[in-house]
Amino acid sequence: MLKDLLTIARPDHWFKNVFMAPGLVLGWLACPPADAATGVLRAAVGVAATCLACSANYTLNELLDAPSDRAHPEKRFRPVAAGRVGAAAASAQWLVLAAAALGASWLVGRAFLAAQAALLAMGVLYNARPVRLKDRPYLDVLSESLNNPLRLLLGWYAIGCTLVPPASLLLAYWMLGAYLMAAKRFAELGHLGDRAAAAAYRRSFAHYTRDRLLVSIVFYAAAAALFAGVFLIRYQVELVLAVPFVAGFLAMYMRLALLPDSPAMYPEKLYRYRSFTAFACLTAAVLIACLLVRLPWLDKLFTATIPTQTTAQSQPSRP
Repeated sequence: MLKDLLTIARPDHWFKNVFMAPGLVLGWLACPPADAATGVLRAAVGVAATCLACSANYTLNELLDAPSDRAHPEKRFRPVAAGRVGAAAASAQWLVLAAAALGASWLVGRAFLAAQAALLAMGVLYNARPVRLKDRPYLDVLSESLNNPLRLLLGWYAIGCTLVPPASLLLAYWMLGAYLMAAKRFAELGHLGDRAAAAAYRRSFAHYTRDRLLVSIVFYAAAAALFAGVFLIRYQVELVLAVPFVAGFLAMYMRLALLPDSPAMYPEKLYRYRSFTAFACLTAAVLIACLLVRLPWLDKLFTATIPTQTTAQSQPSRP
């Protein structure tokens, strides 16, 4: 039973907290800590607290999804759905993990604690009735992908930064998460095949078709790109050099979503696709490099060439 309790906490999904990394990097650049060692320690505690919070949400997911998981060809073997872990034990684990996550978050700071509480609250809204956002088409994708900007905030506040992250960055991060989640739904629908069987597993599939999901994927990708464009032109024009890499990452992920038995259904298994993993790491490295360098010629290249209200006013130069 201990092994099954660990399984429903899904420590193999902790890798998703890599989405905290941009917040950690940007928070450090925006608010360099007075003592680097203290900043690293805060970040480590913050990441650990977020892993506990995610495991609390995963435990709640397994507990409340057990009835519908029994209609899924693979998920019916999960510990709670298969009856190997009882509701009382799963509930107790959820409470312990959530309390531990909040306690560790309190050590990091108030803003971090608030973001962590929001992450736990989204787990409840996503899984628990009467709201249960995961059963509502489009809201299921948008609510689960909201964890992306929350993770960015957690990384940002883990450093101790007291500034507010740019709204354009948070929105771009949200839409990127929605793109990844919609691609997962697309792959799941293709895997399950029959819409009736898919709807028995998740009610939102009663509305979805592959065409509708493809249209939503295009919308989320376009929205992410446009919000990211606002951010990079406003704050870090050097990021324009990473655009081909980010576009390539999105294209490669969509290609994986189109495969039979797509790994997009199980992101924790994406590491098995070495070319995709290598390109994702390269893209991350290019993004970090673009954040650390200053190329004045890019400012000149992207200077407004026609009069606008913005260019009519004096603009302070970037640091």
